Amino acid sequence: MAKITKSLEELVGNTPLFEPVNYEKKNNLGASILVKLEWFNASGSIKARAALNMLVEAEKEGKIKPGDTIVEATSGNTGIALATFAAARGYKFKAFLENGSSQERFDILKAYGAEPALQSEIPSIKKLMDENALSIDGIIEGVKNYSDEHGYFFINQMQNEHNPEAHYRTTGPEILEQTDGKVDIYVAMVGTGGTLLGTSKFLKEKNPDLKIVGVQADEASRIGADSGQDAIDGVAPFSNVPERFTTPFMLESGDKYDEVIEVSSLTASKTAKELLSTDGLFLGSSAAGAFTAAKELAKRPENKGKNIVVIAPDDGTKYMSLNLYK
Repeated sequence: MAKITKSLEELVGNTPLFEPVNYEKKNNLGASILVKLEWFNASGSIKARAALNMLVEAEKEGKIKPGDTIVEATSGNTGIALATFAAARGYKFKAFLENGSSQERFDILKAYGAEPALQSEIPSIKKLMDENALSIDGIIEGVKNYSDEHGYFFINQMQNEHNPEAHYRTTGPEILEQTDGKVDIYVAMVGTGGTLLGTSKFLKEKNPDLKIVGVQADEASRIGADSGQDAIDGVAPFSNVPERFTTPFMLESGDKYDEVIEVSSLTASKTAKELLSTDGLFLGSSAAGAFTAAKELAKRPENKGKNIVVIAPDDGTKYMSLNLYK
């Protein structure tokens, strides 16, 4: 029976889990890599889950009403997701993007009628940058003060409990169902940490033996690195870095992940190009990074026959101005 969808919010979640069998065969991998294709969400990324949940819960709590202006600090995908649902629900939206975000992100936000700006346009954040003292807390404080001064609502994905909650409620249960409960290793890169921690919390409750692997860019592949190569966009380091660079969720994570794998943007680019040629899989920057780590895990003899689930937050369309596919 035909079904007509009348709200984009119905198109959040229930994304496919895809196994690139041609890539696995070509690389003689002993484990199965199962990729959660999150660009099938409305707005084009996994951030649709958290953005919609944070927005709906803020309405329930009486913090916002249609006509209000919502503000967020974002690397791009959360901003685009918030712009999508803000437009549909009658809100105005302003996004403060981190320096180094791809041009496509600015263009998409403008198309939605949102107002994109750089975080460095907030004087207190610019001051921290000039003094080489930028921190996550400094960004949060700067955007919060800006929002308070203008009477706007700062949704604050980096501290909003409804961010990881979205993945506990949806991403984790979907993966469990799609794999018939057979998840051995869960792999994700980290932005706020909401995806990694919310999903793994649910999966770990169902399988205490689950191995959780967090992936971060190596030093040369991080935003702000003077390395001459592209950064892996939209993610943040969380292990063996100063606390000021670590998001609140990851600071509180303690022993909630079992291993950290660092990847290079150059290696991730090679992985992305190879997956296009073998399986037609068009990964975004962080998805390519996460898959690179999953490949490393799949090559280990002790993981033969296991299922490795890896999060692909978005596809490659927002990265064409970078060198990922060049």
